[in-house]
Amino acid sequence: MLRSIRSLIAHLRDNAPSGRRAGTFIFPHSHDYDTDCPGNLLPYARTGSSVDPAVDWNGSLRIDPNVLAAQQWVNRTYEGVAGYTRCEENGRTGWDTVLALTQGLQHELGISPTVRNFGPGTFAAVRERHTTPANERNGNIVRLYNWALWCKGYWASTEESAHIWLPRSQSSLEQLQRDMGLGESTVSAYIWAHMTKALFQMQQFKTVPGGDLSIRAIQQRLNSRYLRRIPAMEMVPCDGIYSRGVQKGLMMSVQFELDLAPASITGYFGPSTQAGLRGKGSGKLLGDFRYLFRAACYLNSPTYNGDSAVRYNVSDLHTDAETTSHTGWLRAFQRFSQIPQTGTNDYTTWAQLLVSSGDTSRPATACDCITEITAARGRALKDAGYEIVGRYLDEHLPPESPYYLDKALKPGELQNIFAAGLRMYPIFQYNGTQLANFDYGRGFDQGGIAHDKSVEFGLPAGTCIYFAVDYDAQDWEIDSNILPYFNGVRQALSQKGGRYTFGVYGSRNVCTRVSAEAQARWSFVSGMSWGFSGNLGFPLPKNWSFNQIREYTFQPGWGLDHNIWREDSDPGVSRVVS
Repeated sequence: MLRSIRSLIAHLRDNAPSGRRAGTFIFPHSHDYDTDCPGNLLPYARTGSSVDPAVDWNGSLRIDPNVLAAQQWVNRTYEGVAGYTRCEENGRTGWDTVLALTQGLQHELGISPTVRNFGPGTFAAVRERHTTPANERNGNIVRLYNWALWCKGYWASTEESAHIWLPRSQSSLEQLQRDMGLGESTVSAYIWAHMTKALFQMQQFKTVPGGDLSIRAIQQRLNSRYLRRIPAMEMVPCDGIYSRGVQKGLMMSVQFELDLAPASITGYFGPSTQAGLRGKGSGKLLGDFRYLFRAACYLNSPTYNGDSAVRYNVSDLHTDAETTSHTGWLRAFQRFSQIPQTGTNDYTTWAQLLVSSGDTSRPATACDCITEITAARGRALKDAGYEIVGRYLDEHLPPESPYYLDKALKPGELQNIFAAGLRMYPIFQYNGTQLANFDYGRGFDQGGIAHDKSVEFGLPAGTCIYFAVDYDAQDWEIDSNILPYFNGVRQALSQKGGRYTFGVYGSRNVCTRVSAEAQARWSFVSGMSWGFSGNLGFPLPKNWSFNQIREYTFQPGWGLDHNIWREDSDPGVSRVVS
């Protein structure tokens, strides 16, 4: 119906007889009249809604009248409650809306002041109450559950009967339970608290656009087998997308199968987990443990053989057999990740599948540091097995600044590096540790400075300069600031004649997105920051050249980052030109 109304408005604007064409405003029939509009179309009767041909049909302006009713009701009901923050009444689901509903639930559960977070206190209060909507006598709590279902994309009682738990609402709740992977068993107080928390947050439990049905099946299995058994485990979203929540749930499930005490399971890749993977995890895997290893393989798929994507065979998830497709994918993954190609579930492979740093004890041929490479230091690096060292082109702070690091490449330093038989790759970072450090203008300015410094040091044409995003940038920050920054870098280097290319240093997500959307040539991955959200639920970028896996003191007063250099990737610089 909405598309039909939209088409009619477009016809009235564009094809009606001259002099009778409609304008650009959309009003309800009650506009300027003291009357109410019946039905559910009122929310759309405004300029910029889904029926307005001037906006993209697939844009963000579509309105759900039931979500709008939820927003209006929760604001009207809890206005003035201690801590309550109004949500925008726009008919669109989002964190603003579900957190307002959460605050309403907190108030009804006796929590004061209310807060915009479904934390341990709210979880405990729901668990202690242990009353599902079908048995709930508080009409406002029933309303909140109905509104939460609408916001989650399930049918529920409408505004007139939202205080009643109708069969339609119960059917939707049972469907949500199945979508979560929890089957149709009786819900315990503990599981009901988990379901409520998920209902009042933005996790999705239906396959979203771009989602993978096999990933969704993995997500559901994690919930089904482990949610009841691991106290610290959160409900895993079941949307078909590999994400931070899935990664954390997978890690906890692996820890459970390693026989760690359930109360000690945290999802932290610590000594107990590492020891378990070196022992039980590296032996013959069967049943659930075997499934988790192969699920980790599937979640890290595709891997790459040169430019060709190698995808994990989903049928290998469901067998204990050592199939040629499984071992073939595993060897391809090991080769791409530059770890030993054993074709087995050894510790190094487990680590590479589970955390962005992988096995931090493995040897590496690359490093980077803020310390000047003297002739003696160059020889020490070479003797330690390093082949290429990352150094900074410049430093924006003056020597008198308390934050001055003296990190910039020094005159004659490249000669020391080359004389030791080492190569160098250039890094550019003016702070880069927060969102405010990034925008198009800064990217353009710094791209120009990086070019000039590279020319000054005699770096040959074609050298890749790595620009750093040295914090856990979220997707919205990548959209708003990081991508414009790198577009500025690209434009500046282009205007300088295109002598140099640029790469990106950052989390896996930052590197992948900047490479795909701003055309960075190579990715220098901050893998040692394995707790970054941008490193959880994201595979290695296809164009990775360096993976920074740990930092340590190489010599007294000389800290070093230990980096894997990917063979046949960025060769770095081995000579200077005049």
